[in-house]
Amino acid sequence: MTAQLDDAILTQRLAQGTGEILKGVRNVGVLRGRALGDAGDDLAQNWIARVLEQHRPEDGFLSEEAADNLDRLAKERVWIIDPLDGTKEFATGRQDWAVHIALVENGVPTHAAVGLPDLGVVFHSSEARAVTGPYSKVVALSHNRPPKVAVDIAEKLGFGTHTMGSAGAKAMHVLLGDYDAYIHAGGQYEWDSAAPVGVCKAAGLHCSRLDGSELRYNNKDTYLPDVLICRPELAEEILAMAKDFHEEHGSYTS
Repeated sequence: MTAQLDDAILTQRLAQGTGEILKGVRNVGVLRGRALGDAGDDLAQNWIARVLEQHRPEDGFLSEEAADNLDRLAKERVWIIDPLDGTKEFATGRQDWAVHIALVENGVPTHAAVGLPDLGVVFHSSEARAVTGPYSKVVALSHNRPPKVAVDIAEKLGFGTHTMGSAGAKAMHVLLGDYDAYIHAGGQYEWDSAAPVGVCKAAGLHCSRLDGSELRYNNKDTYLPDVLICRPELAEEILAMAKDFHEEHGSYTS
C-alpha cells in the first residue's frame, strides 16, 4: 500500500479521473450510441484496473466490466466498481450517469465516491453531508424498471415520483434533498449500490434492503435486487409499507 495515497484520496481520485476520461471520450464527438458506451466502459475499466494494480495490488476487485475473480472472497479489502453506471444515459447525452468507486472492508463500504461528471462534482464518504429541511415529497425511481412497491409507497405517502437513470445519480439527489427517498427492487448488482450506499450512509441517510436488513457486499452471488436510501426519519414508515406490499403481493415488483 503506498504511503503517499491513502484510501480516502485514492477513492476520490479514481472517481474524478474516471469521470474525466469518460467526458473526454464523449466530447470529441467521433463515436455515438452503443459504440460510445462500449468505448467508455472499456477505457474507464482499464484505467481503474491499472491504478489499483499499482497502488493496491493486494486488494480484491469486483467490477461490472471485468471477469469476476473469486479470490476476492478470501480478502478483507475489496474494491467494488462500476466505471460507468448509466451507459445508455452517457451514450445519449443525458446527465444522469455516474462513476461508482467503493472500498469494501469485511462486507461494509468504508470509503466510497460517486462522481456525477456532467455536474462537475464527486461526492465522497469522508465529506458528504445530507441536506435537511422541508421534504421534497418526491421518490426517485428507475426509469427502466420502476418497481411497483415504490409507486405504491409514494402514493401512500402522498409523494410524487421522478425517474432517472443511474442508481448513483438517484442516490446523490436524495443526499442533495431533491428527493426524499430512492426505492429500487427487481434487479441490481453489488456494483450498482456499494458506492452510493457508502456515500449516503456516511452522510447520515438510511440505507438498507427493503426488508430492513443490512446491505452486505463482496458475496459470491453479486445479485442484490433491492435497496432503500432515504431520509432517516422516513425509514420506519417506508419499511413498514414495503413489508405490507410484499405480504400482499408476494414480491416487490408485482
